[in-house]
Amino acid sequence: MNRLLLVEDDPTSRSFLQAASAALPAEVDIADSVEAAYALATVNAYDAWLIDANLPDGTGGALLARLRAEGRTTPAIAHTAARERRELDALRAEGFAIAVSKPVAADAWLGAIRRVLVRRPGTRPAQPSTPLPDARRSGEAPLWNGETALAAVGGDSRNVRGLRELFIGELDGTRARIAAAAAAGDETAVRGDLHRLRAGCGFVGAERLGLAARVLHVEPASATALRAFLETLDATRASA
Repeated sequence: MNRLLLVEDDPTSRSFLQAASAALPAEVDIADSVEAAYALATVNAYDAWLIDANLPDGTGGALLARLRAEGRTTPAIAHTAARERRELDALRAEGFAIAVSKPVAADAWLGAIRRVLVRRPGTRPAQPSTPLPDARRSGEAPLWNGETALAAVGGDSRNVRGLRELFIGELDGTRARIAAAAAAGDETAVRGDLHRLRAGCGFVGAERLGLAARVLHVEPASATALRAFLETLDATRASA
């Protein structure tokens, strides 16, 4: 059985990616920060590192560079809420074998992991990940898109319900952190929380909130974008 290190701080994304990775089959260790990941990676042997591009205490690229500088050669996959080509290319330039945009379907996620593992008899070929269509303006999108959520979790409605409950449970804390960071003018903190939220939105089909988060991520100092985001978050939470 393979042993993997999954580095992800967003609870919704972490829950899905851990379950999907375990189906490889694999034993999956979890870390939610750069320092926690570094501590595990330096004392355990892993077949692959699955590293979030943005973490509370640093970047996935910096973590990988630190591990590589010590001579560690474990193959690494970056996963990120970003979908822009330049950001995915930048992650590959930092040394990641593959850069995956979240949300990602379970089959595509497992395909990416298989591509970096040593080939063995019976290993299925990797399946390419198909990006979601370009988003519409947030005012035109539904609060919940069940088709997107089902596609992300392999068509199992029970997984959608479980992830959605976890996602909704995190929204109060997310709202408070983003509102406080915006009030303090801390654009870096605003973007950090929005990055985590966008990935979770994709896994549960919170389409309108994901779009509002994308707009605020581009313009974190915009009072209009912040107001629209908070109103959409409240509507999403109330509709669950």
